[in-house]
Amino acid sequence: MSTGSPVQSADQAHLGHVVFISAAAAMGGFLFGYDSAVINGAVTGIQNHFGVGNGETAFVVAIALLGSALGAVLAGRLADHLGRVRTMLLAATLFAISGVGSMFPPSIEVLGFWRVIGGIAIGIASVIAPTYIAEVAPTAYRGRLASFQQLAIVLGITVSQLANWALNEAAGGSSNGHLGGIQAWQWMLGVEAIPALVYGLMALAIPESPRFLIADRQEEQARKVLLEVEGEGVDLDARVAEIRAVLDTSHKPRLKDLLGGRFGLLPIVWIGIGASVFQQFVGINVIFYYSSFLWQSVGIDESNSLLISLSTSIVNVVGTVIAIALVDRIGRKPLALAGSIGMAAALATAAWAFSYRQGTGDTATLDDTHATVALVAAHVFVFCFAFSWGVVVWVLLGEMFPNKIRALALSVAASAQWIANWAITVSFPSLSDWNLSATYVIYTAFALLSIPFVAYCIKETKGRSLEEMG
Repeated sequence: MSTGSPVQSADQAHLGHVVFISAAAAMGGFLFGYDSAVINGAVTGIQNHFGVGNGETAFVVAIALLGSALGAVLAGRLADHLGRVRTMLLAATLFAISGVGSMFPPSIEVLGFWRVIGGIAIGIASVIAPTYIAEVAPTAYRGRLASFQQLAIVLGITVSQLANWALNEAAGGSSNGHLGGIQAWQWMLGVEAIPALVYGLMALAIPESPRFLIADRQEEQARKVLLEVEGEGVDLDARVAEIRAVLDTSHKPRLKDLLGGRFGLLPIVWIGIGASVFQQFVGINVIFYYSSFLWQSVGIDESNSLLISLSTSIVNVVGTVIAIALVDRIGRKPLALAGSIGMAAALATAAWAFSYRQGTGDTATLDDTHATVALVAAHVFVFCFAFSWGVVVWVLLGEMFPNKIRALALSVAASAQWIANWAITVSFPSLSDWNLSATYVIYTAFALLSIPFVAYCIKETKGRSLEEMG
C-alpha cells in the first residue's frame, strides 16, 4: 500500500527541516521572553537583599529595555557584517553572560549593568530571529513559521514564571530563601544560562541564510542551503539570480526618506509609532514585569503571587495561539478592535477593584471579593491583549510600510516601542505607591483611545501583497 509519492515525502522532509531551523532561530524569542519577564519573581528578593526602594528597583527592571533598544539598532548591522548565525551565537553568549553575572552581583548598580547586557541580547534576538526565518522559509509557509517568534516569546515568559514559582517554593516560599547557599532570586536570574546554551548549540546546527551567503559572494554554499530548505524542485539558478537582482537593486533607506507631512515624519510612520506606543501604554508589561510586586501590594503572599504570575502567562500563551490561528482569517483590524474593547473593559474593572485597597506598602490589603474581581480582570486583560495587540502590532509593522522605507520605518517604530515599554516599566512602582487604582485608570484611558486609533488610522493589510503598500 502506497504511503505517498517520493515527491510528497521529500517535500515533507524539507518542510520538517525548515520547521527545525525556524524553531532554532525562534529560540532567541524564547530567551527574549524569559529574560524580560524573569525579573518579575526576583523583584522582592532584590529589594530585600540590597535594601533598596521602589525607585531603585524600577531602575534595575527598566534599564534592560534601554539595552534592548540599543541591541535592536545594532542587530541589523551585525547580521549583515557577521552573518545571521554568528549574530545568534553572539546573542546567546550575551544571554549566558548576563544570566551568570546577574546571579552574583555585588551591588544593585552592577546588577543593573548585567541587566543592560541581557537587554542588548534581547534587542538582537528581537530582530535576528524574524529576519532569519523570513529569509529561509518557503513563501507558502512564511507566515506560520514567522509566528514561531511570538509563540516562543510567550513560552519564554511562561517558563520564567514557572521557574520563579518552583525556585521560590523550593526556598521555603521566599525569594530570599537559600538553595545550596544561594538565594532563590539569584537562581531565578542565573538559570537563564541553560536555555542560552541550548540556543547557542541549536544555532550551530542550522545553515546560514542564503541571502547573506549570496551577498557575501558564497553562491555555491547558498545553493546548498536553498536546496535544503526549498527542495529538489527549485530552479537554483533562477533563485540565486532572483536574490542577486534584489540585492543589487535594493535601496538602503536613509532617515530623510521618512520625512514628509505636517509633523515631520510621513503619516504612515507616525501610525506605526502610534501602534507601538499604544501596545505598551495599556500597561501590559506591568503584568509580566511586576505582577508579583502588584499582587503583594494588595496583601497576597509572595508564593501565591508567583503562582498568579504563572497563570497569567499561561493565559498569554492561549491568547497568542488563538491570534496566530485568526490573524489571517479574520484580519488585523477586527482583532485589534476587539482586543482594545476587551482591554478597556478589563482595565476599568481592575481600577474599580483596586480602589478598595486599604493601607499602603507591606500593610496593604484588599478584601476577598475585590481581590477576586481584580484577579479575573487581570487575566481577561492579558487574554484580550494576547489575541489582538500582542500579535497584530508586529504583523502590521512588518506589512504596513512601503517597500523602500520598510526596514528603517520598522526600526523606528520598534525603537518607539522599547522606549514606551521603558516609560511604563520605570514609572509603575512610583505610580502604584501614589494610587494603584488611578494608575489603572490611566491604562484604561489609553486602551479606550486605541479604539478610534484603530478605527480611523489603521488600514487592513490582510490579503494584500507587500508591493501594494505603496
